[in-house]
Amino acid sequence: MSARRSTAATLLTLAVATAALAGCSQKKDDKASADAVKVNATDTACEVSKTSFPAGHVVIDIANKGSKTTEVYVYGDGDKIITERENIGPGTKATINAEIKAGSYEVACKPGMVGDGIRQKITVTGDASAQAAPADPRLTAAVDAYRKYAQEQADATIPAVEAFAAAIKAGDVEKAKSLYAASRTGWERTEPVAESFGDVDPKTDTREDKLEPGQQWTGWHKLEKSLWADAKIGDDEQKLADQLVADLKDWQKKIPEAEITATSMANGAKELLDEVATNKITGEEDRYSHTDLADFQANVEGAQKAYELLKPVASEKDTELAKTLDSEFAAIQALLAKYKQADGTFTSYDKVTEAERKTFSDAVNSLGEPLSKLGAAVVVK
Repeated sequence: MSARRSTAATLLTLAVATAALAGCSQKKDDKASADAVKVNATDTACEVSKTSFPAGHVVIDIANKGSKTTEVYVYGDGDKIITERENIGPGTKATINAEIKAGSYEVACKPGMVGDGIRQKITVTGDASAQAAPADPRLTAAVDAYRKYAQEQADATIPAVEAFAAAIKAGDVEKAKSLYAASRTGWERTEPVAESFGDVDPKTDTREDKLEPGQQWTGWHKLEKSLWADAKIGDDEQKLADQLVADLKDWQKKIPEAEITATSMANGAKELLDEVATNKITGEEDRYSHTDLADFQANVEGAQKAYELLKPVASEKDTELAKTLDSEFAAIQALLAKYKQADGTFTSYDKVTEAERKTFSDAVNSLGEPLSKLGAAVVVK
């Protein structure tokens, strides 16, 4: 055979093989799309394509067809968060990969990201007592390591918040201010786990503008306002300090019962970046103390921890994704390092210019997009 004919034959073979592989890939994508639970969220409705589907790995494709930014949650008993995706802008889409056990749940769409949401009951079928199929042992190890990490962060938070509360009870405003940001670090690193319990987060980390009707304002941000805006500590603040410690000890005890999977770790990492994009970049989170960059750093650290634990599997399934995430995490950490002071604190966020905030926003978006793909990269098939 001539060299020309040999080359032509080789190219033809490669073309056929490529077409065959593309066809297989398309069939897989079509099947995944057909099996997905589709949620169409509007300002007045939460349409779910399937109200009954099998337990196990579930893909939820969300389309926000309303005029407001929305959130979509899957709630279990007692509004325990099974999975979620926040900050879905009007006209945009999002995909959640989750592991959901058999049982009864509710899908909630929250136009404007407030309230209890527009809800739809769903049933996940199967034997609730049956053991899940054996997973990749590397993912089992990652889940175990992440649970240990979450427990360590909760354990470390308690003495930090006790010191913060002690300063408040002693009436020492300046000392309490100096301890505020550090008391939040462990919480901010693992916030998706804390939020999954449903009742802890509203007590400890709610901002005044996010209060539900009839909800008493308690927790860090109420004390933050008293310390910075009001510059006072009274009996109410001392009681709130004690309550904050008690509520966080409740969170600490609940970590062993948290439902943690590889996909929930991946989703949680993305949620932490969404938290930065929604609240930290704008300066809304710590609006009185301006300690937003400390929370920002903790959110990034928590997201990176989840990624690093999942990386052995993710990098094998999607090498380019892992390379991108390595690069983007390094970039955002380097950016944050520029604002860290010699004493370990960060530049007050009210000193960060609009141009600098735009740089932060760009860095968060650049990391958030590939991070949204991490869940799919660790799905066991």
